[in-house]
Amino acid sequence: MKADAVFEGGGVKGIGLVGAVYYAEKEKKVRWQNVAGTSAGAIVAALIAGNYSADEIKKIMFDLDFNLIKDEGFLDKLLLPGKTLSLLFEKGIYEGQFIERFMEELLSKKGVASFGDLRIEGETNPRYAYRLNVIASDISRGKMLVLPQDIREYGVDPDRFSVARAVRMSMSIPFFFEPVAFDYRDGGEIKRSYIVDGGILSNFPVWIFDSVEDPQWPTIGFKLAEPSGGKLREINNILDFLAAIVGTMIEAHDERHIQDYNFKRTIAIPTMGVCTTEFDITPERKELIFMSGYNAAREFFAGYTEEEYKKLHPNFQRKFIPV
Repeated sequence: MKADAVFEGGGVKGIGLVGAVYYAEKEKKVRWQNVAGTSAGAIVAALIAGNYSADEIKKIMFDLDFNLIKDEGFLDKLLLPGKTLSLLFEKGIYEGQFIERFMEELLSKKGVASFGDLRIEGETNPRYAYRLNVIASDISRGKMLVLPQDIREYGVDPDRFSVARAVRMSMSIPFFFEPVAFDYRDGGEIKRSYIVDGGILSNFPVWIFDSVEDPQWPTIGFKLAEPSGGKLREINNILDFLAAIVGTMIEAHDERHIQDYNFKRTIAIPTMGVCTTEFDITPERKELIFMSGYNAAREFFAGYTEEEYKKLHPNFQRKFIPV
């Protein structure tokens, strides 16, 4: 079957997304069409758009030492004082360059560099023109960005915009990673925007492929489900405090705004106590959350039919369900 896919952000917990994709591809033979994601979800979506299989993505995630993502500059190496200075002067603890280079290398192996390589031939609707959509946040302008199409506002051709750079923008967790500084011309003036993790505005953009017409195929959401009440965060210093703020903001942002029909088209993946920034995750815990995603997808597809999906489409809701 064909389907669009939308992946929630969640840092290291994104391994659970891979488990769910693995089940969908291997057991249900799902062929992904348009894909979208935020933060870690953008990484998974970009690899799918670049024609990586579920087997390949699983190997990438299990082989990756997540500690490498914490790429430190000179100040960062000075322990807590250095990290505090890095926050003050560089607006983030870690450089964020590793993940961009990592994605560039992976995508280049599949012949993908810019969004022009992911353009869907003959498609004129901007919503569906590219196989991949990535969510980021411009905190200078106070605006959510859907990339690549919104990069046009900065005077950049979407076809020429780097896929790896878009992913880097989307996963720039505030305070942890330096924001992406993006210079552009506004009239005769050069301005600078700081772009960070899309999760602060929409961590689960399951609406992104909805249209006013009946869908040709379903959209399936992949969401990381936190346990009720959540794990109490320990706050012992300013960095713990900032991490708690960002974690709460990203993880709880969409929860009260996702309507019931969106949950019904969503695979809810228990996170098994894995934290967003658990960069030292062990192989055993990788396997734990991967299997959580696999089992969540199996449960979802056990009661799923494409006909039933049509009743969940927002257009059907507006037409036939009284409000």
